[in-house]
Amino acid sequence: MKPVKKAVIPAAGFGTRFLPATKSIPKEMLPVVDKPVIQYIIEEAVASGVDEIVLITGANKRAIEDHFDSSFELEHLLQQGGKTELLEEVRRISDMARLVYVRQKKMLGNGHAVLCAKDVVADDEPFVVLWGDDFIDANPPRVQQLKDAHARTKGSVLSVIRTRNPEDADRYGFVDGEEVEPGLVKVRRIVEKPGAGNAPSDLAVVSGCLLNPGIMASLEAIPPGKGGEIWLVDAINHLLQSQDVYALEIRNGRYYDCGNKLEYLKANIDFGLRRPEIAPGLLEYMEQIITNRTPET
Repeated sequence: MKPVKKAVIPAAGFGTRFLPATKSIPKEMLPVVDKPVIQYIIEEAVASGVDEIVLITGANKRAIEDHFDSSFELEHLLQQGGKTELLEEVRRISDMARLVYVRQKKMLGNGHAVLCAKDVVADDEPFVVLWGDDFIDANPPRVQQLKDAHARTKGSVLSVIRTRNPEDADRYGFVDGEEVEPGLVKVRRIVEKPGAGNAPSDLAVVSGCLLNPGIMASLEAIPPGKGGEIWLVDAINHLLQSQDVYALEIRNGRYYDCGNKLEYLKANIDFGLRRPEIAPGLLEYMEQIITNRTPET
């Protein structure tokens, strides 16, 4: 089997949870501090040895292509202004990986979006699937952790986190399986959005996975599911009939669901506090808010 060198990122959705902003701005381009969400995701993949990114896009997603393309006019302006650091950053963005764009003409589910990459991913090639509006900030990078688990098990590997929040049972799929080593579960099935009290474990499938090539055949074999669409979780459950699938609890990481307004704001605060030029003023402002909200005693 070939090494894992490709990542498929579905980024064709309308981003309705962030309307009206996403009426004209792709949700993947919403900034965390000063960097679009999707850039964090691609940088994680590149840091883990992935060198080709397959972006599944749709209408009104041109801004994503423009962001990762070179811009002669902007580079010239920065060079003339002596803004060397910004110039290097702009050039780095356009050179970090080979990007391939595939248009998903109809929104027929996230599984259909992955299937759109079939002609770009070789038949014997495992690949990573990452979503365009969430990521896990981890050390080592989450994608590298998935690759390491894949090298040991030879099976597909799902990215999971532990959660006992009842609300998450209506947001994510949960793993039913047997732990074969600390933090690694051999999956029997995934129960999608089981509802509070019905999850088979506290392991929620979030933010991507590493899939063996057989997933494409499963995506083609399954009938349309909820809403008449093709869902990746259904294809993974189908794949389990013939191949091993594992769930890896990501170590030393923090999950950011930037498609959720509250979590998006938390991501901006967390990453803002890492920036030495922003952190002091941000902390001072947060302290002022807390002080003003504290009742007088």
